Amino acid sequence: MKNIPVTKPYLPSRERLERYIDGIYEREWLTNNGTLVQELTRRLEDYLGVENLLLVSNGTLALQIAYRALDISTTEDYETSEAITSPFSFIATASSLKWEGIKPVFADIDPDTWCLDPKKAEQAITPNTKAIVPVHVFGNACDVEMLGQVAKKHNLKIIYDAAHAFGIKYKNTSILKHGDAATLSFHATKIFHTAEGGAIIFKEKSTFEKAKKLINFGITGPTSIESLGINAKMNEFQAAIGLSVLDDIERIIEKRLDIYKQYINSLNDKVTQPVWNESATKNGGYFPILFNSEEKVLLTQKKLDDMGICSRRYFFPSLDTISSLTNEGKPQPISKSISRRILCLPIYHDLTKNKALEIIKIINDFS
Repeated sequence: MKNIPVTKPYLPSRERLERYIDGIYEREWLTNNGTLVQELTRRLEDYLGVENLLLVSNGTLALQIAYRALDISTTEDYETSEAITSPFSFIATASSLKWEGIKPVFADIDPDTWCLDPKKAEQAITPNTKAIVPVHVFGNACDVEMLGQVAKKHNLKIIYDAAHAFGIKYKNTSILKHGDAATLSFHATKIFHTAEGGAIIFKEKSTFEKAKKLINFGITGPTSIESLGINAKMNEFQAAIGLSVLDDIERIIEKRLDIYKQYINSLNDKVTQPVWNESATKNGGYFPILFNSEEKVLLTQKKLDDMGICSRRYFFPSLDTISSLTNEGKPQPISKSISRRILCLPIYHDLTKNKALEIIKIINDFS
């Protein structure tokens, strides 16, 4: 058992959670757009400053439903459609495309921000390209203006993987308002969570309405089935956890940012961080650092491990090197280099300053 995990799920007040659960027992309404799912939808739209938010059962299905709702994934174009995406991300960004019969085409990342490079994304466009799927990696906002221009020029949809970007604002408005859709993950390891869950924020009301049918088997009434669909609905118990966590979200983010600032102020300059989008806020979701070499990463990680401190190589390997995703794609050297030299340090709501100091000392000694 690690003394210091790389992250830790936030467990809300048991008393508060039980009040929500008591309501579930009283209503005997467990799923199918229940009272708590409706309440969580309203509260999240209000907190995030968005409209057309659709709760789903996990973040991967959020991506898949977005592709379907925006006609990126269709039966007619199965395994011929392409989407340009980042090789520097969790595997679900690309594997969800492949699962839906869409070929993931990787374009390299910006060496400073680690987000999808708009120029390289444009260079990767082919006649089969139907969408761009950028990632706000570690919560760092992509160059949404440039990506938007590329998409408009080539008549492409944009679906942002915003799994790391809960609560992020760009130029004083939600980053989730950019693109045709943005998806969130509410996995237990995220800042805001429902144990398992996710959400999609759609630009257009009509696409949102289409997605509502898709997550419920295509059913539109007691005897009406309009289209192909799947079960991707969030249940009431997930929503209960989400509402309980949302009550504390400001405090959770504040505590994470305290640790984030401690790292920034105390780590030496032998390790670096991504260049943050100056027009965007931070949420303290992750603290990645970049070493000069993979050898340094492995040496430091072993020392941390010996001291009972868990760290993670997010995101290694670079997705363009995974044969199940692409057998013919071009290598992406920047993503490959960064993925080999990166390490994410522990950061969570109740990590103490003294424990953070232990981590900082090891990094400074071994980097």
